[in-house]
Amino acid sequence: EARAGEIAKLWGLGEIQIGDWLGERGLGVEHHFAPPTFESVVAPAVRADGQRLRVALGQLAEQDPLIDVRQDDTRAEISVSLYGEVQREVIEATLADDYGLEVEFRDTTTICVERPAGTGEALEILNTPTNPFHADLGLRIEPAPAGSGVKLLVDDGVDKRNVPLYVFKTFDSFVQHMDEYVRLALEEGLFGWQVTDCVVTLTEIAYSLADGPPSRRGPMPTARDMKRLTPLVLMRALAEAGSVVCEPVFRLSAEVPTEAIGQVLAALGRLGAPAPTPAPRGELSVLETSLSASRVQQLRRRLPGLTGGEGMLDAEFAGYQPVTGEPPVRRRLTPDPLNLDEYLAQVGR
Repeated sequence: EARAGEIAKLWGLGEIQIGDWLGERGLGVEHHFAPPTFESVVAPAVRADGQRLRVALGQLAEQDPLIDVRQDDTRAEISVSLYGEVQREVIEATLADDYGLEVEFRDTTTICVERPAGTGEALEILNTPTNPFHADLGLRIEPAPAGSGVKLLVDDGVDKRNVPLYVFKTFDSFVQHMDEYVRLALEEGLFGWQVTDCVVTLTEIAYSLADGPPSRRGPMPTARDMKRLTPLVLMRALAEAGSVVCEPVFRLSAEVPTEAIGQVLAALGRLGAPAPTPAPRGELSVLETSLSASRVQQLRRRLPGLTGGEGMLDAEFAGYQPVTGEPPVRRRLTPDPLNLDEYLAQVGR
């Protein structure tokens, strides 16, 4: 038995992963992990160990769903998502102890997201120069409340008889597959970041028929046609809507000596944090504010010097806010649907 606030160690659970439940569910208890906010390139100390490193990181990602590994084949680089320096040190030690791999982490960047700036809509018609796939597809994308993720809807005007049920068997199965295709397409937006907090609506669907009218005549489509057509339509809709790059933000609570408040407030101001109102508690005071994830680490490093080693900082993920200035761009790892020739050359027709 373990109660809240206690730490327990268990044996014999060989298949367990982070996020799995122990005991009975349905008690009204939910837990949502905050997303990792940093990404770092990890490279083997010995260049020949690249393949071993890919295998090891893949196994670590299987054990811990919170670890996301991205591989850039063009640059021959592997990146891993991180919550902070402690997790980086743990991964580094695990690779050394369990896999015999010495590695180095470099080029750490903040993981941003994209949100639609407005509403955009696009339609691809079969048997046209821009659509080598054997289906019509129309999609609309629009903003949704922060934290709502991605939701797929089907417009009331969509005729279910135009859905290729010979492929997907049922309409519900078709919607489930389209939801998967949409989410895959939104993993890299206009600036290369994952697109979230949006509603995508299916506005039109049709497919070619071997014995259909001239405008619809052609080979019967496959699931692959729908999967490859979805990014073409969805990215055009997103380009029309535009997107806003948003960076992770943390809610901060700093407990510092009252005599050091002036120095800490000045440091917070230089880092771009909203000016907090100190709450005195005897010789200590509490400052509560917010700060972008990229600057939280800077504050952590400065705080001991500003407070004579007596300052304490608690940071909690608080969502995302639009980036000020030039939005950062993340290198795409998948073909760009907005470059039709490049996209078709890589995914096929």
